[in-house]
Amino acid sequence: MDYTKLGRTGLEVSRLCLGCMSYGQATTGYSHPWALGEQDGRTFIKRALDLGINFFDTANNYQDGESEAVLGRAIRDFAPRDEVILATKVAAPVQPGPNGRGLSRKAILSEVDKSLKRLCTDYIDLYQIHIFDNETPLEETLSALSDVVRAGKVRYLGACNLHAWQLMKAIGLQRANGWPTFISIQNLYNLLNREEEREMLPLCLSEGVGANPWSPLARGRLTRPWADEPITERAKTDAFSRILFDRTAAIDKPIVDRLTEVAQERGLPASQIALAWMLRNPAIVSPIVGATKINHLDDAVAALSIELSSEEIHRLEELYQPHPLPPQLT
Repeated sequence: MDYTKLGRTGLEVSRLCLGCMSYGQATTGYSHPWALGEQDGRTFIKRALDLGINFFDTANNYQDGESEAVLGRAIRDFAPRDEVILATKVAAPVQPGPNGRGLSRKAILSEVDKSLKRLCTDYIDLYQIHIFDNETPLEETLSALSDVVRAGKVRYLGACNLHAWQLMKAIGLQRANGWPTFISIQNLYNLLNREEEREMLPLCLSEGVGANPWSPLARGRLTRPWADEPITERAKTDAFSRILFDRTAAIDKPIVDRLTEVAQERGLPASQIALAWMLRNPAIVSPIVGATKINHLDDAVAALSIELSSEEIHRLEELYQPHPLPPQLT
């Protein structure tokens, strides 16, 4: 396993992060139908640790909080706490009522304590805002986040699903007020959606923010030849995946076909080629990889040793066309 700094900090993270949204099944509230039970989830977390992955990502709303609980108990049982980087998120709906979501001071101070309890820890390494909250003054959010850092409950702050101007505005306010700044951004980025190359990734390089893309394999579409019909249980039931990718199928299929060609020429899985392409970008720190089969983890780690030629990179990139932003993230 390779390790690198997360943004302009001294924090060392593995070049791959295990996304834990697939682990845990809520007994009440909402669970994804494709989510794995706790025992299966522990198997993947243990395998990730054995492979040298030290970076784990979840959120307070994944599987109604069960994802945090499964991850917390697994880390407690399998690894020294200080050797692991735990990342979670706040903002998404977690309970009914007007204050059951968002980035108000009330929500942040309440949810951070609930996350700490579920994660079986007294500090969170990376606490991330899940979305931009248009209904809460940004100064209120950033001040509350500063307070949880100064209270020792959180070590570093990150953001997810922001536009470049939103991230820069937040960092500007944080610097002006002497508050801890966002050190990472978690946005959609992969061979099928490269819109972050226009503004966000250059901003990351300029300001020392580490990019940890979610869905680096496009919800499995970059792991196999193009199929018109879903072939996995998740693909059949993941409505958000259809929103992300079905609208752009006509311009995405040629890219998947090209990826398949390059992978076959190399004699390697397409997933390894797609991750190797991403990891060569200097703005990318640690792609967030989901895994529901053990070979998903093994293939992801194998991608770290692949070097693509300039000709292969050109072939993978030349067919790309601009994409619209997903409705939920605009």
